[in-house]
Order: sequence, then C-alpha cells, then structure tokens
Amino acid sequence: MSRAEVEAGAEAVRVEDTAVRKPSPLWTFGLFRSELLTTFRRWRTIALLAVLAAVPILIGVAIKIETRDGLTAGGGGGEGPAFISQITNNGLFLVFTALAATLPFFLPMAIGVIAGDAIAGEANAGTLRYLLVAPAGRTRLLLTKYATTMTFCLVATLVVALSALTVGALLFPLGELTTISGTRISFTEGLGRALLIALVVAASLIGVAALGLFVSTLTNSGVAAMATTVGLLITIQILDQIPQLHALQPYFFSHYWLSFADLMRDPVYWDDMVRNLGLQGLYAAVFGSAAWARFTAKDITA
Repeated sequence: MSRAEVEAGAEAVRVEDTAVRKPSPLWTFGLFRSELLTTFRRWRTIALLAVLAAVPILIGVAIKIETRDGLTAGGGGGEGPAFISQITNNGLFLVFTALAATLPFFLPMAIGVIAGDAIAGEANAGTLRYLLVAPAGRTRLLLTKYATTMTFCLVATLVVALSALTVGALLFPLGELTTISGTRISFTEGLGRALLIALVVAASLIGVAALGLFVSTLTNSGVAAMATTVGLLITIQILDQIPQLHALQPYFFSHYWLSFADLMRDPVYWDDMVRNLGLQGLYAAVFGSAAWARFTAKDITA
C-alpha cells in the first residue's frame, strides 16, 4: 500500500471520527424535533394543556353567570384578580385575567412537570444511555431538553391566551379597551398588547424551567424530580407573601411575575418588567450552569 493511500485512509478515519463527535446542525435540529414530538405526544402533556385551556373557560362562565342580572363582576367594588371587573365590558380582558390567574400556580406547575421529567424521566425509563450513545453529547442533549421545555412554556401560555380570547369573544362584547391609566386604545392595539403580554408571561418562566432542569439532573426518578420542582415553586410563592421577608422577596423568581399588567398602562411602565426579565435571566444562568455541571459529571447508569 502506498504512502498516499495510507494517508488518505487515515484522513477518512479522522473525518469519520469528527463526524461522530461533532454532529451537524441538521442532526441537532432533528434531535430537537424528535424531543418536541415526544413531549407533545405524551398524554401527560396533553392533559396539562387541557387543564390550562379549561381555566379561562371556567373563569368566563363564572363571570357570565355572576353578571347575568346586570351586576358587575367582583360585586362592583373592584375586588378580584386584575382586570376582572372589565371583562363584562370587553371580552379581551379575559385574556389578561386568565394569564394573571394561571401564572402564580398552573403555568409554573406545568413547566415544573415538563422540566423535572426532562432528564430524570429518561433515566427512569432507561433511555438516557441510548440517547448519549447517539452523537449528541451531554451539553447538546441538555440544551435540547431546555429548548423543548421553553417551547412548551410558549405553547402553554398561548393556549391560555387563545382559550381566553375565544371564550371572551363568545360570551362578552369586544371593542376598544380602557387602559389602567384611563386612556382608550383600539381593539387591534389591545390585541397586540395581549400577544406581547403572553410573550412576557412565557419569558417569565425561563427561571422555573432552568430550576426544574437542574433538579432533574439530581435524581433518576422522574416523579421525584417533578414533585421536588413543584414543591420548590409552592415554597417560593409562600415565602414571597411573608411581610417579614420583604428584603429578600425582590430576589424570588416569582416576585415580578404580575408586572405584565404594566403593559396595559399608557404609556407602558417598563421598570418592573425589565427587573423581572433580568431576574429570570439570572436564574436561568445560575441553574442552567448548575444543571450542566451536574449532568456532564454525572455517572449515567440508566
């Protein structure tokens, strides 16, 4: 065999080895697509989305029944969740009310279930080792799991918003909106603000997604990871309501969640929303890094 043939063979081996160790972007997209299909085909995911879609329906029907005799929602005194007293005048406010009602518990719980099961669920099912045998790499697999969880965040938020918009249009009139500041905006502008609010709500959950992913790397039990994540969410929410902890509360990831209501001011008040998004980014960086450090050093036995 000539020297040229030997060098050509060695180069072919190096190319093949590189292809195995460094999967192409197309292969990465295929992995992400596969994760999306697997996640959204699960009955658990479908059930979570169904529950989220049902919340605006229950709120809308309850308000319709309460106001069928011409009374104002909330008893006319302005009580109740944000925007609830204005739903009877404009069904678009049901979108804002539904997001305000689901954000403290239902949406984070759903995200916690999906994120908590991301790695631990694969280990519990015995499929994690098979995923790592493919040319994925632990970092690439972890990023794909996080991207899938964030996609679920967006889909879940849009499901709530679309369900609320549909119910609001069916049960209540639509038209111009009165902002929190007292000014009036067109229905089209209000619809645009509703979409922006949904995007802000989805972005408000990136810290929860990172926390759940980190917890998922600590155990091989999907149920334990999901329960721990949801338990932490509930604990943080309780701590955020204790007055004696006011000095710490601005650092809890849930503290500025309802700041999206400032998008219904004229002009829009951005300060708390910027603090919220910055805090979510910080949580995502800290717990994302912790998840990467744990997962890349973890002994995979399942």
